[in-house]
Amino acid sequence: MKALQYSEYGPSSVLRVVELPEPQASAGQIRVAVRAVGVNPYDWKVRSGAFGDTTPSRLPVVPHSDVAGVVDAVGEGVEGVAVGDEVFGVAVGGAAADLAVLRFWAPKPEGMPFAEAAGLPNVVETAGRALDLLAVEKGRTLLVNGAAGGVGIAAVQLAVARGVTVIGTASERNHDFLRGLGAIPVTYGPGLPDRVRAIAPAGIDAALDTAGRGAVAELVTLTPTPADVVSIADFDAPRHGARVTDGSEGRAWPTLLEAATLYAEGRFTMPVERTFPLAEAAAAHDLSESGHVRGKIILTV
Repeated sequence: MKALQYSEYGPSSVLRVVELPEPQASAGQIRVAVRAVGVNPYDWKVRSGAFGDTTPSRLPVVPHSDVAGVVDAVGEGVEGVAVGDEVFGVAVGGAAADLAVLRFWAPKPEGMPFAEAAGLPNVVETAGRALDLLAVEKGRTLLVNGAAGGVGIAAVQLAVARGVTVIGTASERNHDFLRGLGAIPVTYGPGLPDRVRAIAPAGIDAALDTAGRGAVAELVTLTPTPADVVSIADFDAPRHGARVTDGSEGRAWPTLLEAATLYAEGRFTMPVERTFPLAEAAAAHDLSESGHVRGKIILTV
């Protein structure tokens, strides 16, 4: 099968399209004919060598884990899914290939493009996990820092659907977009606490930092306690009394089904910034690394 691969860490130019043996679904897994693959910042950070030689532990690597496709094999013990079903989920051993094996998945809603579905798995799980940690409930007020990025977009919509009032930070050009998602937009940067207090004089109940650009120190001044701030990107957050979530405390994969259900109800969307064929994966990584993206970057297979 055709697959994307790199055999050394480095710039995007290390990516190559190669021929590899087909993977097989083990017990509890399914295999899909891949239609689209999501690009996350984590993917190019690993490829660059930012995590050293520990993640992943062995080269060469077939990158990416977010995937949408059509089931073509079902492993032993798997129920509720059949060959021919359209799904999205998380791959084992790499998604950027003709075929991928999935360990967590949800049915792709009818009418959802494969490209949009492939952008969901990790951002939806991360958003759901963070919201669960913050225990935001109906009637509460949540600030999402970096609301126009993938995780931010997912968090805003999940929280709004749960009856939460959401304030989202973003650049001015994304304010109308956030209003369309049901959030109250506010510009990020110096002076953020004063701008938030002007919008929510009674204060906010929790804050989610998805940007990791040093905002945690300000966010903790807005919440009842520093522990009411959770970051997915600032690993210095505990220095301010805030919390970090990296998935090691448990994952929220059922949120995939929650997002799929909301999509079917017309209450969830994930914009696709741009798609690239597998052979142009280097350009996709470069665009993601630029940071100037609203929504998701997708590889098509």
